[in-house]
Amino acid sequence: MRPNFKPAAYNFAFLDEGSKREIRRKSLKAVAIPGYQVPFASRELPIGRGWGTGGLQLTLSLIGKDDVVKVIDQGNDDSVNAVSIRRLVEETSGIGTTEDTAEATVIQSRHRIPEERLTEKQILVLQVPQPEPLRKVERSERMTRRQHAEMDYSAVWLTLYEGIVKWGDITLGADYPVMVHDRYIMAPSPIPRWDNEKLHQADHLTLFGAGREKKIYAVPPYTNVQPLQFEDYRFKKESFEGKSCRHCGSTTTFLDEVTDEQTGSQLYQCSDTAHCKKHQNRKQAQTAIDAKGVGSR
Repeated sequence: MRPNFKPAAYNFAFLDEGSKREIRRKSLKAVAIPGYQVPFASRELPIGRGWGTGGLQLTLSLIGKDDVVKVIDQGNDDSVNAVSIRRLVEETSGIGTTEDTAEATVIQSRHRIPEERLTEKQILVLQVPQPEPLRKVERSERMTRRQHAEMDYSAVWLTLYEGIVKWGDITLGADYPVMVHDRYIMAPSPIPRWDNEKLHQADHLTLFGAGREKKIYAVPPYTNVQPLQFEDYRFKKESFEGKSCRHCGSTTTFLDEVTDEQTGSQLYQCSDTAHCKKHQNRKQAQTAIDAKGVGSR
């Protein structure tokens, strides 16, 4: 939808033009070096650090008056975080927003990549709490930068191996580390393993913003993004075999497990709420067409 009010007394998209230029320059550097973390001067915003300020700064720097923005939080368009960020974009820019993935030119997301395949005309912005994939094995920022420079990732591989020795398999879940362009190990943000393959050879540009850590990095279109794995212990995404969405019946989407408050039983539903609604509408339309065809015989 397009707001019926004019933007408040802010510069277009809140940030001053100098800040936008600096963020765009750093974004271009990130695109030129896939997977490399580019430091930037993270600005103060009217939301707390850790609530999506990195992604929001990217979005505010990228949008123009003809753009349409979609904001989701773990697949949900109606969560408090998504609604708050969407309102801020609307009130400071006056541009249109949408819940339909296909209509959006810029999609800002926390912890999910939409189920619909994005196109080359769309930009995905992911909010990142911890951009450094080596932080769990090395506390020093100086040392992690050196390890990236020397491509010394032995500690990460050792962590994967220790999981196999202890549990019999690789046990990492969300934020599963990936190798980008055969050069940098990258944290894909806490997206589920289900979404990792959507970054590989994607048609769209993906930008990652960490406001608290003051880092920007990127995966350009048509770039190789491979999850770390061993020859005999392969990367596996989450399995929902035998399960389906309770709303639309989908068996090919990432599902959230929920508990029925009345019966206490476990149910499943699509994490991507907009995709689920679209699927439901298609099914209802097809049912109506089928019913009309039967009635006309």
